Amino acid sequence: MIRVATYVDGFNLYFGLKASSNRKYYWLDLHALATALLKPEQTLTAVNFFTTRIRDNGHNAPDRQRQNIYLDALAERGVFIHEGHYLRKVRQCRQCGASWDDYEEKMTDVNIATRMLCDAHDDLFDVALLISGDSDLTSPVQLVRSRFPAKRVIVVFPPKRHSAELKKFAHGFLTIGFDKLRASQLPAQVPTRRGHILHRPKEWQ
Repeated sequence: MIRVATYVDGFNLYFGLKASSNRKYYWLDLHALATALLKPEQTLTAVNFFTTRIRDNGHNAPDRQRQNIYLDALAERGVFIHEGHYLRKVRQCRQCGASWDDYEEKMTDVNIATRMLCDAHDDLFDVALLISGDSDLTSPVQLVRSRFPAKRVIVVFPPKRHSAELKKFAHGFLTIGFDKLRASQLPAQVPTRRGHILHRPKEWQ
């Protein structure tokens, strides 16, 4: 069997779904989605999800709670969660000179590149499915191709996300259709190994 590992750019997927006004698909079972993308001769070996937990700004407790519930639900499905962090940056208004703190998400691209290259080196996959439309990931795709010519990288574009550079350097590409999103939703209630029940947020129904 051909071994397939999946690498999911969480922010790119989220903003693709948001841009297509499909909040009802946020409760996405990434293990089921990756399985639905396989060919008959392929077997899924790992699903890696790369994201950063939302920072507490004093006004976003519901958003943080929904994200935490979702990440816990994915972990129960055997998805490996890889977290980045936010970097504090000071912004300044050019007109009035006022300044304020802003935070920029960091490490997702680096984490994806590192994990994919390490897994290729350790021979943990024959095919990598990269779910992202971020052109910044072109370099690791090229590196996998040049250093490990026996391995293939297939780019899977989320809705409303596309990169001509990724498309150019991958072995192949496809776009996630809404039929696959509909068929790959987590159950409304996800039991945990500790005996808790994780409920699908009502805002995502």
